[in-house]
Amino acid sequence: MRTLSEITAALDDLYPRRWAQDWDRVGLVCGRGGNSVGRVLCAVDVVPATVIEAIEADCDLIVAHHPLLLRGVSSLDPAADYKGDLVHTLIESGMSLYVAHTNADVASPGVSDALADRLGLVDLRPLRPLDGAEHEDSGRGIGRIGRLPEPMTLADLTARAAAALPPTVWGVRAAGDPERLVSTVAVCGGAGDSYLADAAAAGANAYLTADLRHHPASEVLAQSGPALIDAAHWATERPWLDTVAEQLSRLVEDVIVSDIDTDPWTIHQKSGVN
Repeated sequence: MRTLSEITAALDDLYPRRWAQDWDRVGLVCGRGGNSVGRVLCAVDVVPATVIEAIEADCDLIVAHHPLLLRGVSSLDPAADYKGDLVHTLIESGMSLYVAHTNADVASPGVSDALADRLGLVDLRPLRPLDGAEHEDSGRGIGRIGRLPEPMTLADLTARAAAALPPTVWGVRAAGDPERLVSTVAVCGGAGDSYLADAAAAGANAYLTADLRHHPASEVLAQSGPALIDAAHWATERPWLDTVAEQLSRLVEDVIVSDIDTDPWTIHQKSGVN
């Protein structure tokens, strides 16, 4: 079996930590480098349910997308905070934790490539390319923009997204004329309303992302920008787990992808319906 140090070195090559945003916290969170790794769980979120899943599956390592410890803490008291309890549980179970977040967002292939593939987009390019000689013609950057093999209406594209993404209570919603013809689509896994202007400037007919807010969305529509498709945050990032699992399978005997829905929204009720 490979050691944890060998696995983290490979992940650091795929998703260099220097590509992460300054505010982000990526890389190894806990685990000794000499530990053997035979089974890995890939998950979007490190929450009690996914930690239990990893323990019950007898995993040695969790590779997660979202950081467990994003902001500074002064205590890991397990009785005072669930994150402290999770860290204790990981260590006591001999479980290591590694995070690839915004460095995986910009990688090629990365989070948005996996999302674009679910929609069947071709001829992909970054929505906002990374700057610097290292990234020239690399395909790296935030989001992706591509084209559909055949144009379709916004209503049909929304239905395709709903069918292609993992199911959530949140589901998929769209803003714009349902009959609008769409051929060029921008996507961004995770919260993407910071890149609405990029999608408009790139000439996208539609933009699929998560966590869109009322005012920015309204402004895009009022200015004849792209139609908008809003999916659950977890659902837009879950496809990347298949990518990293395939990469890890070259190194580790057994890789498991978590399909536990960690989207926080658990009830959806259409307005005006008793």
